[in-house]
Amino acid sequence: MVSIFNTYEELSDFAARQIVSTVQQNPTAVLCLAAGDTPHLTYQKVVALANENNINFLDVIFIGLDEWIGIEPATEGSCYHFLNEIIFTPLSINKEHIFFFNGMATDLVKECKQIDAIINAIGTINLVLVGIGINGHIGFNEPGTDPQSNAHVVTLDAVTTKIGQKYFKEEKSLTQGISLGIAQIMASDKVLLIANGIKKADIIRKTMKENISNAVPASFLRNHPNGIILLDKEAASEL
Repeated sequence: MVSIFNTYEELSDFAARQIVSTVQQNPTAVLCLAAGDTPHLTYQKVVALANENNINFLDVIFIGLDEWIGIEPATEGSCYHFLNEIIFTPLSINKEHIFFFNGMATDLVKECKQIDAIINAIGTINLVLVGIGINGHIGFNEPGTDPQSNAHVVTLDAVTTKIGQKYFKEEKSLTQGISLGIAQIMASDKVLLIANGIKKADIIRKTMKENISNAVPASFLRNHPNGIILLDKEAASEL
């Protein structure tokens, strides 16, 4: 399903209400939320809604979507740092309920297996929110990723490494990432993909109009039984 909004703010408000509604219906919900510029306003609205309506997130479980390899969790620009600043700390999330990739792990295969085991033990991720890269990636599932993949280490696309520098105060070596796989995203109860701005219009057209394949990983979400593509008018302008 595609929903098109007049503005980025309206899009963000809808996405935030989807997240809050999930927690209202299930106080022990399992959420997987992307870091990045696009969902920033969504998360601000989640915090505001939770505070206004006294919605308790203390028992919510958070699964990390992805992380840069070689970047400390406390480094501004890491996926963990972003979510900790904008969601985990403002909502007083129990640290024992946050399961995040450690990009500094010495054994990355073990790190992937640990996250896989946690997801298997939990059973189901209730809601995943992802953005979309201009190359069509979701999480760090770059073009060419096996759609049957679970958590895995990724050699990052040149586009991703170049754009990723914007999150850091100084240039970083961003060659690899670690990510949940497409199969895990597709196995979730609900997936929200959010995109805004004219710069995303071309990849949204490819995602929605071209063949479903790992050439554009986001295209697989068209097969999700409860997947919603949320766009502002600019991002939807080539549909």
